[in-house]
Amino acid sequence: MVPPKLDEIQKLAAPLRLQVLDGLRRAIIDGRLAPGARLTERELTEMMGVSRTVIREALRQLESEGLIANVPNKGPVVRELSLAEAKDLYTIRAVLEGLAARLFVQNAGDAELKRLAQALDVVAGAYERGDAQEVLETKNRFYAVLFEGAGSETLSSMLGTLHARIWRWRALGLSHPKRSDSRSKESVKALRAMLAAIRKRDGEAAERLTREEAQGAATEVMRLIELQAAGR
Repeated sequence: MVPPKLDEIQKLAAPLRLQVLDGLRRAIIDGRLAPGARLTERELTEMMGVSRTVIREALRQLESEGLIANVPNKGPVVRELSLAEAKDLYTIRAVLEGLAARLFVQNAGDAELKRLAQALDVVAGAYERGDAQEVLETKNRFYAVLFEGAGSETLSSMLGTLHARIWRWRALGLSHPKRSDSRSKESVKALRAMLAAIRKRDGEAAERLTREEAQGAATEVMRLIELQAAGR
């Protein structure tokens, strides 16, 4: 089998281990490292131009994020996309993000609200340009502002772990060629409705609308996973 094309690390100012982690994560998300692919330290070291120690640390982190698994007598492999796991994670996501929106209403001030609105404008611009990677990154920043404004380190930590595990499904939902044409507009509309509820300091509505947006994303991802499983 021809090995996947991975980018050699350029050794920028950011910590090397974070650059390697990000490079491997992106390769898994965009399919260059396909589900079931073996991840050998020697090959990854040669392709990325870094030490085995750095590769080993990145693989441990990716395993904790649920993107790879250690299989007996085989070693690290890219995990398959499981419909049951996706349903479970999206259900939890809806509950936790809804709680974050309610806590944002209770704890965030005007400055945090302004940052949230600005972050949403950036997300809307990314959707208009149609760049799936940009949408994913800008939505991550939007949710980071939401979670920070909620004022709960415990909840923020839990959501950080959840988003890492759900990242690949979110990427699938944004970049799949058979993604629903209306999904982008629906997502922006839902996020704007959630922001409007927060502006009104209506915690109950903010929580409900945030949950509904997560459930809408889940419905789309489930549909796309089922299409993939059917080979369509």
